[in-house]
Amino acid sequence: MEHKKFWAAVRKVLAVTAAMLFIFLTLAPGAGAQGHYKTLYTFTGGADGAYLGANLTFDAAGNLYSTTNLGGDYGYGTVFQLTPNGDGGWTEKVLHSFNGVDGTTPTSGSPIFDAEGNLYGTTNQGGDYGAGTVFQLTPNGDGSWTESVLHSFDGADGSLPIAGLIFDQAGNLYGTTTAGGDYGGGTVFELTSNGDGSWTESVLRSFSGGDGSSPTANLTFDSAGNLYGTSLNGGAYGEGTVFQLTPNGDGTWTESVLHSFSGRDGRLPWWGLIFDPNGNAYGTTWAGGAYDGGTVFRLKPNGDGSWKETVLYSFATNGPGNVVLGPGASFYGITMKGGTYGYGTVFRLKHRQGGWNETAYSFRDHPGAYPFAGVIFDAAGNLYSTTYGDGITTFGSVFEITP
Repeated sequence: MEHKKFWAAVRKVLAVTAAMLFIFLTLAPGAGAQGHYKTLYTFTGGADGAYLGANLTFDAAGNLYSTTNLGGDYGYGTVFQLTPNGDGGWTEKVLHSFNGVDGTTPTSGSPIFDAEGNLYGTTNQGGDYGAGTVFQLTPNGDGSWTESVLHSFDGADGSLPIAGLIFDQAGNLYGTTTAGGDYGGGTVFELTSNGDGSWTESVLRSFSGGDGSSPTANLTFDSAGNLYGTSLNGGAYGEGTVFQLTPNGDGTWTESVLHSFSGRDGRLPWWGLIFDPNGNAYGTTWAGGAYDGGTVFRLKPNGDGSWKETVLYSFATNGPGNVVLGPGASFYGITMKGGTYGYGTVFRLKHRQGGWNETAYSFRDHPGAYPFAGVIFDAAGNLYSTTYGDGITTFGSVFEITP
């Protein structure tokens, strides 16, 4: 029931009743030079998948990978691959369809590769106890992939793992769950390989509310081995937090709340953090700020263990996704709604004298509407991301913007 209420709320925001026939990308008034937009693949909502909420991932050969929330052979979601054909087209292939026992509804965290080419991710429901799974996909020599469930959450060790995973240098996996744990506010967990194909899960932190609640974002390591993340709720004002986990010599971890959002500086930090070379952290909030449309913020370490938060930009329409540092020392990301036509944007924030200037690429018509995931770049500076779909006539797409 908790899962259904959560995603019902998300889809209520995403759903619209309008249905159009064509998609193109236009540049909002006042923006600079226009980029070229191309839809790489449009999902039908059937065996190929439905609803794209996760980030994309490249492999070394230039293929794209991600997940769909629903659809596939059993209706519980898929892992898919997009392969460039050489003529400008792309071919979609479903690598795995979830059947419920091995998980359902893979969500906003992008799948990640290990050095051997295995793919890892999470589902927010399903598994042995219905509370979600961590899975691995192993490529076979004939082009097929074999899925293995590395861990099924039981609630006590977490439930609803919406975020993706990260590796440490030793090959251990780390992630978060949105609910469950000792206090019901979610967890930070670690999965350690036992060397025989099995994995052992350890809960590093159970959130109690005052220190955060409902983490939905990927974690980030710094060079010293500390973990950083955000929680959607909780903290001093109940509007979410940025937290740090520091490893101790005895295998335990100590949590510190680096910032509690108050609403004025943002609320509901859905996505994770990125760091610049100077150790400053950047992220977004889903809502709050000057216009209650969300913010891009910076956290700067003070040298005494405290951090100073600065709001770099406030959006007028809520729903900014995670930001990345892209070409030209600019921030790039998406907003789920807003823009010239109300279907969402891909934005660039570039610092100019007196502040930050936003350039917004506005989606118009379908299937390119309501982007939910973050953006990634290839080596040539082309931008890639996905749209969610309205659930009526469209069920998501993958797109590319070239300079």
